Amino acid sequence: MYEFDWSSIPGALPFLWQGMLRTLEITGVAIVVGVVLGTLIALLRLSKNWILSNLAALYVNGFRSVPLVMVLLWFYLLVPQLISSLIGRPAIDIRLLSAFVAFALFEASYYAEIIRAGIQSVSRGQVSAGSALGMTSGQTMRLIVLPQAFRRMIPLLLTQAIILFQDTSLVYVIGLAEFFGVAYNTGNRDGTLVEMLLFAGAVYFVISFSASMLVRTLQGKHAS
Repeated sequence: MYEFDWSSIPGALPFLWQGMLRTLEITGVAIVVGVVLGTLIALLRLSKNWILSNLAALYVNGFRSVPLVMVLLWFYLLVPQLISSLIGRPAIDIRLLSAFVAFALFEASYYAEIIRAGIQSVSRGQVSAGSALGMTSGQTMRLIVLPQAFRRMIPLLLTQAIILFQDTSLVYVIGLAEFFGVAYNTGNRDGTLVEMLLFAGAVYFVISFSASMLVRTLQGKHAS
């Protein structure tokens, strides 16, 4: 019978907290860049210019067809060489920079599809109303369509953010010490790997479940 030993967890909490901050840092950067880039890609996909539309579709389908762990490894191998050739050795940890780039570009492909669907859900009458007021296509999109679309998309955007938060655990493959990596390394060092992984899983569950309840509340308000 396996005897659980939870005694090492209190002493590891400061290190786990630092790992959680790194996890939240990656999540936050990926959300901000992913939403901004995803919005641009969504607009390109809806463009009447077939070249731009097809290029945006190629970007989305390309990233969505490849496992995230492979994207992380690709950028971990490519980003250092690219950055070194352009600006020399960067001040930031190259593993963290690779994670930022990989997650931001990968998530942009998913956010693009969410945003595209949100834009298409806005009634064409809203676009016609903007044109009747003398607005350009860009003004109509920026002032009328996108605000309505983003209000409708908030639950889906938050759901994707929860998935992103969980996926950050994959950065262990490039040796980056985020929350899961710190928990694994600490448990492996202290001989309490099972306890540490169970504790880490419980933390992921509490955060993700709480965020899911928030999404459900927002969906209920939106439905009403």
